[in-house]
Amino acid sequence: MIRVLVVEDEPVAAEAHRVYVERLAGFSVAGVVHSGGEALRFCEREPVDLVLLDFYLPDTHGLAVCRSLRAAGLPIDVIAVTSARDLGLVKAAVSVGVVQYLLKPFTFATLREKLERYAEFRDASGEVSGQAEIDRALGTLRTTEQPPLPKGMSVQTLEAITDALSGAAEGLSAGAAAAAIGASRVTARRYLEYLADNGMAHREPHYGQVGRPEVWYRPTRV
Repeated sequence: MIRVLVVEDEPVAAEAHRVYVERLAGFSVAGVVHSGGEALRFCEREPVDLVLLDFYLPDTHGLAVCRSLRAAGLPIDVIAVTSARDLGLVKAAVSVGVVQYLLKPFTFATLREKLERYAEFRDASGEVSGQAEIDRALGTLRTTEQPPLPKGMSVQTLEAITDALSGAAEGLSAGAAAAAIGASRVTARRYLEYLADNGMAHREPHYGQVGRPEVWYRPTRV
């Protein structure tokens, strides 16, 4: 059983991560904490195999937590779970031993694949016969290609909609999203519905002064 510590400062996201991990065979949640200091103290006193680590914590940065784990000699792996998209940060994460990098927002299926590949890599043992087997073992950590988007949808537009939604604290209507990325309202609604159908956004009725409520979309904070 792989014991997982969830480190996430947002209570709703932390609970979502806990539920996701508990749904997977072979994994158990060792604990849930909300700061870097709590994470380090927990790892020093309790057995932990893997940390799901948010990088933007209230008391420190996730990279500092990784460095402290290494300095303490704790044999704990880390999967970064963060909204940080800076490639410099990704490289720094690799340098301190982060084995996977999961970008928010994400679906349960995405996290499941990351964890299942990590488990496969962790379970590999014995002596290899050559370079090819080493490459295959390391390759288990790499995510397979994502399934293609529905016909007529583009990755660039999906990323633009996702970025606009992530930056909107109160959510977005299709019209507001369209204005934000310079697309038509129909196009924006199609992408927002795709995000909602795949668990990366949720729909909420927004009541105005007159007429029927308009559908607004908020990012799923996981």
